[in-house]
Amino acid sequence: MKSVFLNKTFAFYFVIVSYILVNIYIFLFKNNYFYHYNLIPFGLLIIFIALVDIEKIMYILVFCTPLTITLKDLGISDGLNLSLPSEPLMIGITLVYLLNELAFSSTDKKLLKHPLTIIILIQVVWMAITITTSELPVISTKTLLARLWFITSSYFFVSMFFKKQKAILAHLLCYAVPLTLIVIITLFKHRNYNFDEKSADWIVSPFFNDHTSYGAMLAMYIPVLIGIMFLKNVSVFVKACCFVMLSIFFVGLVYSYARAGWLSLAIALVVFIIIILKVNLKYLFIIIGAILLILITFQSEIIMRMNKNSVVSDGDFQANLNSITNITTDVSNLERLNRWGCAVRIFEAYPYFGSGPGTYQFLYAPFQKSSQKTVISTNYGNKGNAHSEYLGPLCEQGIVGLLIMMSLTIYIIILGFKIIRTTNTFNIYVLSICIFLGIITYLAHGFLNNFLDTDKASVPFWGFLAMLVCIDLYQKNIIESAHK
Repeated sequence: MKSVFLNKTFAFYFVIVSYILVNIYIFLFKNNYFYHYNLIPFGLLIIFIALVDIEKIMYILVFCTPLTITLKDLGISDGLNLSLPSEPLMIGITLVYLLNELAFSSTDKKLLKHPLTIIILIQVVWMAITITTSELPVISTKTLLARLWFITSSYFFVSMFFKKQKAILAHLLCYAVPLTLIVIITLFKHRNYNFDEKSADWIVSPFFNDHTSYGAMLAMYIPVLIGIMFLKNVSVFVKACCFVMLSIFFVGLVYSYARAGWLSLAIALVVFIIIILKVNLKYLFIIIGAILLILITFQSEIIMRMNKNSVVSDGDFQANLNSITNITTDVSNLERLNRWGCAVRIFEAYPYFGSGPGTYQFLYAPFQKSSQKTVISTNYGNKGNAHSEYLGPLCEQGIVGLLIMMSLTIYIIILGFKIIRTTNTFNIYVLSICIFLGIITYLAHGFLNNFLDTDKASVPFWGFLAMLVCIDLYQKNIIESAHK
């Protein structure tokens, strides 16, 4: 037995020392392969954890997502721009999930038959159809593949574990904790620039592309942290941690200067008031329809009024709020209008199937009007997407793409209100409200920006939808698990 132990010990140290020596050699002489080589232990660890406890992979994925850095930011690739380590993890999860599904058909049929799941699958199928008419088929194929591993890993895979309240809470906190760390780092960096608004856009790198996506995620998790503090069967320590994180998130959101984030949180507050007042959902849709009708009817007068607003976002909180409706001198607003105009004109050119998923940023340049260009516009069309989760599908997937996205949005609202108003359990009531309001912030934010082509937004968005669906399907199981 002693010789076997010595052999195992020798083998262990031999592997460790060999790895270190090879690592030194690669660092000195093969520097281009340094990052690739050092991913090997991480990959082996993930495989080991997956074999021992597959649920832990979900927590690792969610925890890693806010901290991911793209290959482009690392200087490894100018073409393929995966986020490390989240997207390789997602690809691995997707492959394992699909192989397991082919072999055992283990996904609950109730989940597959749920209306929300059906709408999501229809959206994926339509994306696949629009690839056949895409102006850039390779780009569209990559976009579809990315959407597949986002949805599979962040909706279907995680749904396997959301029959337990513990898993739902762990998912929520596994994203909130590293996001808190990022907020603290960002605030410390931002302090060196006296919290200047102009530095807010790039100070969030390399973790976020810009301050708008950063603000969107903070707004999405603020209702969640508030909700957890009111849950029963949650320790005082966890509630105290949530209070600290909530305070940090509020400060981070203010100094993000992300006006869309502030606005989405205000809309979530209005929805919360509607929930508390128990306004009939039918009347709610009538009110929304009436507001839209008024906006359309008096659009000329509204635009004239907005043209008189010359307040520019300059770092002052009040000025930033007032500048939201400035469409004469605020460059950010004007550029957004430019992108929206391009999206509409692309739709007019490709009304039925769109230009193809993911193609907007490569095609919008010639669709710009010189009268709508701003100082931050580019003739090369290399400054991002359509800045709308609704106009993006419209121009890239045609009128059907928009209708599917609108159907998804409307059904999410119906489902959220249905769960909240039919449950008799306090924990489910609170949990449903905070998750639903988190989704509302993103859906509202989606009118002004779109981030579902990134892992940072996809993991919480599809994860929150999975939580709502599982609460709808497995409410009894979740209630029982909360008492164990």
